[in-house]
Amino acid sequence: MRVVLQRVKEARVSVEGQCVGAVGQGYLVLLGAGEEDTKEIADRMIDKICKLRIFQDENGKTNLSLADVGGQILVVSQFTLYADCKKGNRPSFIKAGSPDKARGLYEHAIERCRLYADKVEHGVFGAYMEVELVNDGPFTLMLDSAQL
Repeated sequence: MRVVLQRVKEARVSVEGQCVGAVGQGYLVLLGAGEEDTKEIADRMIDKICKLRIFQDENGKTNLSLADVGGQILVVSQFTLYADCKKGNRPSFIKAGSPDKARGLYEHAIERCRLYADKVEHGVFGAYMEVELVNDGPFTLMLDSAQL
């Protein structure tokens, strides 16, 4: 599982011009599922990102977790995180999970996020989406479950 995690002041996702999910301070999680991923891997990934201490405390140090700041989470499916650009100029997505598998893991990850935040919003799996955000910092991390 691969995640691009962005600490945000606010974020929203729209489909066909209609907002389908929006959050205030917290995380924008761009999530890609690979063919080898499982629910256990998704749990480990979500637990890790939700426990990260990347919010600033009163001294400006990144010591606070999502729960410490009452943060919210917006999860957006992003199969392109599995792009392989080694050969040619057209990315290959062969390592991305099949749509059925990826959808199940995406929905499972959203539910797991609800253990950590009172407000969890999400995009529409497989849809063309527009994502807007105000990146806080900017503070952006890339996580790969193979490296956790």
